[in-house]
Amino acid sequence: MYDDSLLKKGLEELGLDCSDLQLKQLHQYYEMMVEVNRVMNLTAITEYSEVCVKHWLDSLCLVKAVSEGELAKPLNVVDVGTGAGFPGVPLKIFFPQWKITLMDSLGKRVRFLEQVVSELELTDVNCVHGRAEELGRQVNYREQYDLCVSRAVTRMASLTELCLPLVAVGGAMVAYKSAESDEEITEAGKAILAMSGTIERQEKFLVPCSEYGRNLVVVRKKTQTSTKYPRGGGKPMKQPLM
Repeated sequence: MYDDSLLKKGLEELGLDCSDLQLKQLHQYYEMMVEVNRVMNLTAITEYSEVCVKHWLDSLCLVKAVSEGELAKPLNVVDVGTGAGFPGVPLKIFFPQWKITLMDSLGKRVRFLEQVVSELELTDVNCVHGRAEELGRQVNYREQYDLCVSRAVTRMASLTELCLPLVAVGGAMVAYKSAESDEEITEAGKAILAMSGTIERQEKFLVPCSEYGRNLVVVRKKTQTSTKYPRGGGKPMKQPLM
């Protein structure tokens, strides 16, 4: 029913194997997304081949920024502003040992993700409805995660304030940015410092099977973030630290 040649080529480039179960889960995920997308705006990308490249392979490019040893660990991961489940759901499918929290501010998206998790029989996945600026101040979420990922949410200065308070000391956030993101990364320097982070590395590349340039920015959490952050009232977005 599906032509998975492009997907398999991209996975091979990323050094990832794909089992029959994983393919089945991706197919189910795609079908659910397309069906729900008819009544709720989840994504503008609905052609299967485009979903394979622009959503799944792009999500899985995390392997370029995290060491093989770290990838193999049972990491506690949070996906901030996950939307339709990217990058969190593809990452869970290919790294089933991870515990994943899918965090989004829109309740109906979270309910869709709960259905996805159930239908795909994914375990250790927590779908959370809430704003990162509020959850980042709660003991159940603050500094609880080995890794925070976020894709296509907001500019780097704002994103850092939303994400890094969730990360445990010694952990990291990985921001999925475009290849033309140098300016916004530079302007995020003050926010990164204020959140007790430091840019560890940047990985620039083309997403497999595409001409789309991606930059994965790895920010390491050095010490505890001040309790002043994240600020409430929408300030991380309205008044980013720059």
